[in-house]
Amino acid sequence: MRPDLAPEHVRPLTPNETFRFRCHPGVACFTDCCRELELALSPYDVLRLSKHLGLAPSTFLDQYALIEQAEGNGFPQVFLCMVDDGRASCPFVTASGCRVYADRPGACRTYPLGRGAFTTPDGDRHEMHILLNEPHCKGFSEGDPQDITAWQKDQDLATYNAMNDELLGILHHPRLQDGYPPVELEEEIFLLLYSLDTFRNLLLDGTLALPIPITKNERQELGTEDLALLRLGIRWLGHVLSRR
Repeated sequence: MRPDLAPEHVRPLTPNETFRFRCHPGVACFTDCCRELELALSPYDVLRLSKHLGLAPSTFLDQYALIEQAEGNGFPQVFLCMVDDGRASCPFVTASGCRVYADRPGACRTYPLGRGAFTTPDGDRHEMHILLNEPHCKGFSEGDPQDITAWQKDQDLATYNAMNDELLGILHHPRLQDGYPPVELEEEIFLLLYSLDTFRNLLLDGTLALPIPITKNERQELGTEDLALLRLGIRWLGHVLSRR
């Protein structure tokens, strides 16, 4: 992000730069950031939230998600549905905080940072970070100085970032950048990445045939391990896109 184009409260953050931030019930704005927001959910977010709530992913999506198709991009956008309470509150926020805190979405964990990742033509992955120092947030006067690495470790972001990075090849695939793909591909993307219970059932009953080789251990994991299933979906979709 060019500094001259960033909003006033947003600035790039270098890897070794420190910042202060801590959110807790004692700050005057506690839970305000959980209202009047547009919260996109990654496939891994859906996996974690549905498991936390004891719901199948397809049930979670029916009850809590809004699915949109962005113009000019074949990747579905999944947003958390907010409560119609006059403040567009997150359905999981309470007076005492977040009731799904242990499995809260990656965007909630990352705040007040923003993270962008990309892959160069030579295959190397890079990341950049910004600091969102919003005027209404009182958390910036709290806590000890820390850098990006310390914050990511504290917020348990390693797997969230890793899974988002695994998706880069799909998100930036040329076939998804040139307008809407065929309807069947939109449905395939959603099945392989978001509706994991349906994906698993179709695999186990033989309706879907694997188009890529997998190991014996991977095959055994597919019946119970959601993360292994999501990783298979990413590989599967990469294979599908490379052949179209």
